[in-house]
Amino acid sequence: MTTNALAGFTNRALRVATVGLLVVTLAACNLFSPPKIKEETIVPPQSLYQAALNDMDAQRYQTAIKTLEKLDRQHPYSDYTEKSKLMQVYANYRIGKFEEATLAADRYLALYPSSKEVPYVLWLKGTAAFAQIKDITRDQQLSQDAIDTYGLLISNYPKSEYAKDAQDKIKIAVDQLAGKEMSVGRYYLGNGQYLAGINRFRVVVEKYQTSTHIEEALYRLTEGYLSLGLIGEAQTAAEVLGHNYPASEWYKRAYDLLGKQGLQPQMVAGNWIADTQKKS
Repeated sequence: MTTNALAGFTNRALRVATVGLLVVTLAACNLFSPPKIKEETIVPPQSLYQAALNDMDAQRYQTAIKTLEKLDRQHPYSDYTEKSKLMQVYANYRIGKFEEATLAADRYLALYPSSKEVPYVLWLKGTAAFAQIKDITRDQQLSQDAIDTYGLLISNYPKSEYAKDAQDKIKIAVDQLAGKEMSVGRYYLGNGQYLAGINRFRVVVEKYQTSTHIEEALYRLTEGYLSLGLIGEAQTAAEVLGHNYPASEWYKRAYDLLGKQGLQPQMVAGNWIADTQKKS
């Protein structure tokens, strides 16, 4: 091969290599560059709102939520925004997405604190927490959350159509909190940790007097104080139990427990139980 022919071949090879490198580079740019964002079609707010209403009527709540979120995204200042946010609270609640319902309720309350729908939104938020309440062996923060939210509803909107239901549910939630204290107190008492158990029963007597656990709490106080040799406190707990619940089976047990030690229920001054009775 002549020198000229060799030079021509080399030039052609370089050109081919250059073109190939350019193709690879362009391909790499396409491979690693961010994908193009597909523009969302803008739909009139009234059309989105009506579509969401239709889905709600058909109980397609998940689809309705997506449509409402699209409405908020595309038309954040439309006349339908408030209704959209209200519907999102309800829709999430209906499909059991209680955490999302709570967040949606908080957003609505922050944006529209003077709305006539605030009592309803508070009721939905409280009921979302209420629906998640677990048995008394578990953490009861949700019970407290429900009580707090229902409390806001009752104190600020006492004539609301939701106030009565909120009051009824508060009683149940309070019973859950008392039940949790009783569960822990029994555990301590059964393990000989009398003072720790007494402290739990005391919470029930002082904070949850309307709960269904109050009778047993007074009996357990009698039992715990007797175990510690605190006779006056034991007699006072039994006396309060007998005075308020004379026909209670728990009072009969407390009376018999004291009787085995030659004691009777009586109010003995100078302890917290007697002081509590003076205040009530």
